[in-house]
Amino acid sequence: MERVIAVANQKGGVGKTTTAINLSACLAEAGKKILVIDLDPQGNTTSGFGIAKEEQEKTVYEVLIGECTAEEAILRNVEENLDLLPSNVNLSGAEIELIGVDRKEYILRDQLEAVRQRYDFVLIDCPPSLNMLTVNAMTTANSVLVPIQCEYYALEGLSQLIYTINLVKERLNPDLEMEGVVFTMYDARTNLSLQVVENVKSNLRQNIYKTIIPRNVRLAEAPSHGMPITQYDPKSAGAESYRLLAEEVIRYGTEQAE
Repeated sequence: MERVIAVANQKGGVGKTTTAINLSACLAEAGKKILVIDLDPQGNTTSGFGIAKEEQEKTVYEVLIGECTAEEAILRNVEENLDLLPSNVNLSGAEIELIGVDRKEYILRDQLEAVRQRYDFVLIDCPPSLNMLTVNAMTTANSVLVPIQCEYYALEGLSQLIYTINLVKERLNPDLEMEGVVFTMYDARTNLSLQVVENVKSNLRQNIYKTIIPRNVRLAEAPSHGMPITQYDPKSAGAESYRLLAEEVIRYGTEQAE
């Protein structure tokens, strides 16, 4: 059974796209078959894999408005074991185009029906807002992974996100679960990072992944070279952290299935 994970946080700049790119690359490196769906109109996940987003004629936008199938839009073997459903700025118009469309909350899920069973994991990079695209991701997904930056306002907005997840579960997708929280941009030199981690742990009754992603220069540089960290600097602290996270995600899924 494939696992579909929406990587979501309506706050920007929390390492959401970095997590979507590098977690999926590490899962692929571990031999899993991966589909990454870039559901963010900024298209940063697409360019993070070295794909020229402006040149793509078939993207997730065309899939959502019914101009092509997911099968036609998926780019194969962007990395070994990893396929990508790309995105670009056209996607920002999807919200308006879908007004009045029947079952618009389920379009992505319905479109993926034909291809999803080929993969062990489908990771969806959500936009940094709680809009119709994010709802589509959550109706498609089994679980939501929330990256949280280790900074003062980390918990702000998290309750809203959890409320949205619960609402989608209640009304649209009873199978949706909270995959868990992963801490990003951790700076061991500051007390603040440590305080944020402790604060979230004491306030959240959710699965919190043990792996904490450090603030890492190589992780920050990798997207500008169009490579996941496993290609750009496979021995960096960032790469090692995402490999550990991938192992945890695989293990967590196995435990949940038992």
